[in-house]
Amino acid sequence: MSSVSQLWAYRSLIYNLTQRELKSRYKKSILGWLWSLINPASVLAIYSFVFGVVFSAKPPVAGNGHTTAYALYLFAALWVWNYFNGTVMGAINALQSSGPLLNKVYFPPACPAVANTATVLLQALIESAILLVVMICLGNVGWQLLLLPILLVCVTLFSLGVGLALSVYNVYYRDVNYLVSIGMNVLFYATPIIYPISLVQAKSSVAARIIQLSPIAQFIEWSRDIFWNLRWPELSSLIGVPVVSVVVFLIGLAIFNRKSRNIAQEL
Repeated sequence: MSSVSQLWAYRSLIYNLTQRELKSRYKKSILGWLWSLINPASVLAIYSFVFGVVFSAKPPVAGNGHTTAYALYLFAALWVWNYFNGTVMGAINALQSSGPLLNKVYFPPACPAVANTATVLLQALIESAILLVVMICLGNVGWQLLLLPILLVCVTLFSLGVGLALSVYNVYYRDVNYLVSIGMNVLFYATPIIYPISLVQAKSSVAARIIQLSPIAQFIEWSRDIFWNLRWPELSSLIGVPVVSVVVFLIGLAIFNRKSRNIAQEL
């Protein structure tokens, strides 16, 4: 709790770091912040073509009873993955690049990772808002939207906890960054993002159960329940997901605090 209070004490620095990141992200770019829409849209278009057209993937019918657009089904999961991936990988890069600043002035080493999370959160809010507008236009919206703020908090805590732990280990062992990149690619396809979990259940109930135990898979299922299925997650998930998210964040923060005491010298 003292670490959290220290981060709060340096909230002005986190705000300034976030502003700097937002301003520099698309600096000297003609399209500017339009890239924040073009980049995810291009990825969505590629996956939609490959899996929706070439492989003829068929999503389950949406909660309104008639929408079957694979691109929207994919988008309901992809924005969550983009947020998780951007937070974890961004935390690693943010800490590594903050070395010169840390050697000049003291501030909690976790500040750059938190600032990166705030930046990626803005992108996630934009993507989820676009998805929400489309679903409203299609009449595929329900009271499950009340879960969206809780989902964002859970993904934020979980991703930041993982990112903090991995970022501090990457300072001492630079192989971590490369291993995490490979692991993210594996995790993407091992998570029901481009396919429904029912496809795995039809082949192996054991494999499906293992996949469902992943917090990332639970985040994805929450998002699809909110934006696509229009149903409430199971009670065990409603209780377990927030608890796991908080625990992972606290563990990640504890690891970071223990390993980052003399981190300026390593950076």
